[in-house]
Amino acid sequence: MACDIAASAGRGQQRLQEIRGALRSVLSGALDVAELDRRDVSYVDTGDGCRLVAPAGLPKAELLVPLLPELSARIRGHNRQAGPEARLRVRVAVHAGEVRFDPDGIVSGTPFEVLARLLDAAPLRRAAVAGPDGAPVAAILSQHYYEETVGHGYEGLEADAFTAAEVVVKEYAARAWLWYPGSPVGPRPEEEAEPRTAATGPRPVETGPRPVEAGRQPTEAEPRTVEQVVRATGHGTVFAVARGVQHIRSNERG
Repeated sequence: MACDIAASAGRGQQRLQEIRGALRSVLSGALDVAELDRRDVSYVDTGDGCRLVAPAGLPKAELLVPLLPELSARIRGHNRQAGPEARLRVRVAVHAGEVRFDPDGIVSGTPFEVLARLLDAAPLRRAAVAGPDGAPVAAILSQHYYEETVGHGYEGLEADAFTAAEVVVKEYAARAWLWYPGSPVGPRPEEEAEPRTAATGPRPVETGPRPVEAGRQPTEAEPRTVEQVVRATGHGTVFAVARGVQHIRSNERG
């Protein structure tokens, strides 16, 4: 998982150090609530963000829920108390693959190249500035990570919470999946829970697929109907079609 603080440049050295510390604090709290042991997760500071490397035995779904909603709620709470120059908006990219641990403890491998391309993807950058104040957290999953987690019956990982996006960055081109509060088919900001403490305990998360009838496979959640997600804008109308978004612009003739 890679995190990048949106619009971090131009705030000055003091503010940069402040928001870096804020990111580490909210992420640490979210990991605690998600019951992920920070000692098992490698944390690398990247200057205006961070990179987490989770242990191979961690189920992929646990790096998404309740971690992402909790991180989003904590950043929203931070922003309520912070001045304009200290507020956070964070882009998150998630991918999985085989990596190499060098003798000196450095982790490397081609999955990090994919992670960097996803983090820099234009659809994710646009999602991060959605809404008047931007999204506290906008996340993007690689196709591989999506297939391994979404639609398998894990609570909070229903298919209609994600939006397909085509990513083209340098030589990398692939389909990925967006998650951000306020998206046409994602959770609404008002549906976010307030930050929880480790003492109160996280929302229960299923550790396996929900039971299904014998001989049947778990199916993805049905996409919402077009009528449920039609949204008018100043430049026309936006329709969510299945998992994609179709923009229909009006002209002078209507």
